[in-house]
Amino acid sequence: MLDLKGYEGALMEGAWVTIEVALLSLLLAVALGLLGALAKLSSFKPARWLATGYTTVIRGIPDLVLMMLIFFGGQVLLNNSLYSINQRLNDWIGGGNPDHQWVSYVPDYIEISPFMAGIITIGFIFGAYMTETFRGAILAVDKGELEAARAYGMNPLLVFRRILFPQMMRHALPGLGNNWLVLLKTTALVSIIGLDDMVRKASLAAGATQLPFTFYLAVAIIFLLFTTLSTSMLKWAERHYAIQTR
Repeated sequence: MLDLKGYEGALMEGAWVTIEVALLSLLLAVALGLLGALAKLSSFKPARWLATGYTTVIRGIPDLVLMMLIFFGGQVLLNNSLYSINQRLNDWIGGGNPDHQWVSYVPDYIEISPFMAGIITIGFIFGAYMTETFRGAILAVDKGELEAARAYGMNPLLVFRRILFPQMMRHALPGLGNNWLVLLKTTALVSIIGLDDMVRKASLAAGATQLPFTFYLAVAIIFLLFTTLSTSMLKWAERHYAIQTR
């Protein structure tokens, strides 16, 4: 039994933050993946080019670099843009007269929290991988079923909800499951930008007690529990969709 020197509660708090970041990132990644897959299969060329550029760029840059870029570089870019907008509005409305400055409702400064930066970064990264997963799954769906649904008079939204999505998920689940397991482990990177997740809590505890092996082993065991539970749930989902198909 590991002796965590009273830091059990801190590690559990960090584990909860890790799960929150992972689940919210997954939601963003799935939404971006569906949009990206539909865009890549669209007959509208700009949408295809945009989706292709997104997947190419995101998959070609290391995750840590993207996280630092969004957290630090994105924050600077956003706030410089807000400052420029306020200055232009003041010049336009006040006419350059300091006595007639416009009271702006546009904030001068927005701070991106490590929590939001982690979710946005991980969601954007895995949205690119989900795009390819969903694109392959959509291509695997029998086109005859889609044509029959349209001939029956279903609108595009109903075709997607009743025919395409259930069939697609059966083919997408293996890839979706692999992406989720990698995403879950990627959340460890958010400790780099100061978020008090499980890894950062373990790092602080290891520094205070001089027991790095103990605390990082505890983190490894918790991640292993998360991935084992996820694997069991994914197997259930695969059986569920297989039964629906039969």
